[in-house]
Amino acid sequence: MHIEPFGVEIWMNEFETKCELNLAETCVESITIAQLLAMAGRNDTDLSELLSMKMTYGAIEGSDRLRDAIASLYEKQARDNVVVTHGTIGANSLVHQALVSRGDRVIAVVPTYQQHYSIPASIGAEVLPLRLREEDGFLPDLKELRDLAAGGVRLIAINNPNNPTGALMDRPMLEEIAAIARAAGAWVLCDEVYRGTDQQGSGMTASMADIYEKGVSTAGMSKAFSLAGLRLGWVAGPREVIEEVVRHRDYNTISVGMIDDHFAALALESRDKILARSQSITRGNLAILADWVDGEPLVSWVRPRSGTTALLKIALDMPSRDLCLALLQETGVMFTPGSAMDMEGYVRIGYANAPDVLKAGLARVSDFLARRAGTRARA
Repeated sequence: MHIEPFGVEIWMNEFETKCELNLAETCVESITIAQLLAMAGRNDTDLSELLSMKMTYGAIEGSDRLRDAIASLYEKQARDNVVVTHGTIGANSLVHQALVSRGDRVIAVVPTYQQHYSIPASIGAEVLPLRLREEDGFLPDLKELRDLAAGGVRLIAINNPNNPTGALMDRPMLEEIAAIARAAGAWVLCDEVYRGTDQQGSGMTASMADIYEKGVSTAGMSKAFSLAGLRLGWVAGPREVIEEVVRHRDYNTISVGMIDDHFAALALESRDKILARSQSITRGNLAILADWVDGEPLVSWVRPRSGTTALLKIALDMPSRDLCLALLQETGVMFTPGSAMDMEGYVRIGYANAPDVLKAGLARVSDFLARRAGTRARA
């Protein structure tokens, strides 16, 4: 099976251990096990409950405790509508494998996480990109979606909140997408790994699994829950999809680690405190980033409404990869080039690190831009 190289992951693998200030990071600043225990009202003596845990495969689809905790994140999902996976990346992969066959037509928003167009293409599906445009606030053009779906479509793949733009589809827009899918008889896969980081209100956007009878939602512990090291995600949706996902999952996962399952359940049972921390970081940091953008004449953007990332347009006559390499080499600051996500002309910044890391990184970027602007002015 041929599959395209994963642009973002290749970039991250090559450079994230070589930078001083990682402003390409997409997870809300990770927490320690000690911090997790404190937020759960526990302490290190509670680790003793793990000592009697026998290291078997554990509950194959995820423990009842964990699946109940995941189901509680949704309005209409129950334990049987949830299966636990190896990260959201595993959840997305399994849903595409379960629902897409050679010759199917798949609509995928672009930009998004590359899985959502490269995996169906590798299966032999015809992938129809639905390009998100800056002038639309990086929200999908629903007329264009309707026109694409009119020719017949198996799956519509969306990402909400969107990575890398931070655009947010509200419930009315998701309901319109569901109506378009319903008319076409299509499934909708919504990657919701950044759910919980909205800039307003409770932070929890509506879920496609709750809105549409053929809606499938994926998410995990890495972004809003600050626990990427657990490598734990899930699929939520109709039981018939869960059964198909489980069939494919038997070939590549069997089960997740029992310790990962334990700590994920503990975190989700304490999600109010964890999400409050995440929202404090992302909302405070976005304000810092917005002030910085306002003060940089070479930088423009569409301000995110959710998530942990934004696309910046930097008015330098350089390909995005060259710009990011120069920035990294001269300042130690890491961005992600738009070319890695089919968005040449932009760079992606992650703004969910500790505030002092963001401020220090932005100051170095300002110096870099000032030098480049001065060079351009003299030329």
